[in-house]
Amino acid sequence: MTETLQYWVGFSRVPGIGPVRLRALLDHFGDISQAWGASAATLRALGFDRRTIESFITWRSKLDLSDELSRLLELGVTVLTWDSPDYPSLLKVIPNSPPVLYVRGELLPQDDWALGVVGTRRATVYGREATHALVGGLAAGGVTIVSGLAYGIDSYAHQTALDAGGRTIAVLGSGVDIIYPARNRKLADQISSQGAIVSEYPLGTRPEGSNFPPRNRIISGLSMGVLVVEGTTRSGAMITADFAAEQGREVFAVPGNILNRLSSGPNQLIQNGAKLVTSIGDVLEELNLTMVAEHTEAREIIPDNETEAVLLEHLSADPVHVDDLGRAAGLSASEVASSLTLMELKGKVRQVGGMNYVIAREAGVSYVLD
Repeated sequence: MTETLQYWVGFSRVPGIGPVRLRALLDHFGDISQAWGASAATLRALGFDRRTIESFITWRSKLDLSDELSRLLELGVTVLTWDSPDYPSLLKVIPNSPPVLYVRGELLPQDDWALGVVGTRRATVYGREATHALVGGLAAGGVTIVSGLAYGIDSYAHQTALDAGGRTIAVLGSGVDIIYPARNRKLADQISSQGAIVSEYPLGTRPEGSNFPPRNRIISGLSMGVLVVEGTTRSGAMITADFAAEQGREVFAVPGNILNRLSSGPNQLIQNGAKLVTSIGDVLEELNLTMVAEHTEAREIIPDNETEAVLLEHLSADPVHVDDLGRAAGLSASEVASSLTLMELKGKVRQVGGMNYVIAREAGVSYVLD
């Protein structure tokens, strides 16, 4: 297997030879190693253009395939190919599936039960809260969350899945050794220990803009459906939703404020037939996941003292600023600040930015997968 694996890695390094051309080579030769040795005449006969032929011959002459495998081994990167038994079954059936997947971490059979979650890099409090409520319950119940490690909704989806003890997969538009954005390196390390970092691009590939639309097809390809939380009508999240529809996957969208342009994408998807999502039940029903226990929307939060009781009366899923909370509760700023700090440590409230607080909700869900 190692001997043939090097040729798969070699082809992934040659610019201009993607899934279609590699499939043509395999159909002709029936063997990856023989395809690697194809002559210029054979390549011309198969319809390859001059530039691609020259690129292939040049790269083939300068690549040290054993060195490529050594680097992968050293970094703990697994290589999956079309011929690998562990290649994700959902991804394998999409048009032009990636011939090679580089994986940091581990892909497991249960990752077939996956949901792509994507959205804007400029997530609002509403978007983050919607992501927390939906992803937390799904991840805790065994649904793998797939996203793109970008700032905003993507990062929040990954982190929420990790915090819920679930699995998550990040698909990169770069090599798995180059984390982009760089500030997400710690998050990427967490993901690789509780899921996987995945890319079709070989080691050392920089995060060029042209790499991201193809990356998005893998996010949807690994998933049973894609949930768009926030984004404009021209955002990358919408590209992922388009790929999902083309691949026959379900498209979900969280509705938003009609006056907020970051809700224009999901609202347009809903107008065009996407499943409107207001709870995890909407996702479970559409994906034919059978509930075996009632979903508890919010755990019973018991105040430890009178101050907590007063504050809880004025807290909900809608963010409230500490100053407004103090005025509504008739408490001093110091009383509110100290109590909220303790309540956050106890898991009763959460700060959602800008000194705004919401009541903590626990998305505890249990179900079986049909």
